[in-house]
Amino acid sequence: MLRKKKIKSDRHMSRPFRAFLLIMLVASCGGGSSKSSPPRNLDDACSIVRQKPDYLKAFKRVERRWDIPVHVQMAIIHQESKFDGDARTPLRYTLGVIPMGRQSSAYGYSQALDGTWEEYQEEQGKRRAKRDDIADATDFMGWYMNNTRERTGVALTDARNQYLAYHDGQTGYLRGTHNSKPWLISVAARVADRSEMYKRQLATCGVR
Repeated sequence: MLRKKKIKSDRHMSRPFRAFLLIMLVASCGGGSSKSSPPRNLDDACSIVRQKPDYLKAFKRVERRWDIPVHVQMAIIHQESKFDGDARTPLRYTLGVIPMGRQSSAYGYSQALDGTWEEYQEEQGKRRAKRDDIADATDFMGWYMNNTRERTGVALTDARNQYLAYHDGQTGYLRGTHNSKPWLISVAARVADRSEMYKRQLATCGVR
């Protein structure tokens, strides 16, 4: 008799625990549909902004404030993070199996480095800005690309050279460090091509 009561009590006590586990499972599964998850079709600019209207709102705000065309922003974000707000650089391994940290501190839509992001926050008075927030990430890009124009003379519409300066830094760009990296030159050319593709696509859905 006592044994049966104990079993009944154990079963009763396990129900809240099972409910808790179920809630946690649902929450974890729901993470893939968060705001920072990438759009489905990254080769169609119109599909991207239809699926993620908050993206377009952010892009247009940056275009007004920093004069960076929407298609240029989109092409660079595609290259940096594939529109994944949680994007990080790959892990480094020693002996092929032991993780030794990330390749760099780059994070978020714009893949901004810790130091550069902190400089942006300080200069723009945005201490609460987050790299996984599309509005903050694109504003950072506008700020950085305008600094590039001021320091190097690269036009804000020049996706190729803006990307080279974005990747190697403005000092590196001025030194021509990209010229010794054929792979980077190829990537920058693809960014320019994608920028033009996005520009044509956005015109068809009324985004200019």
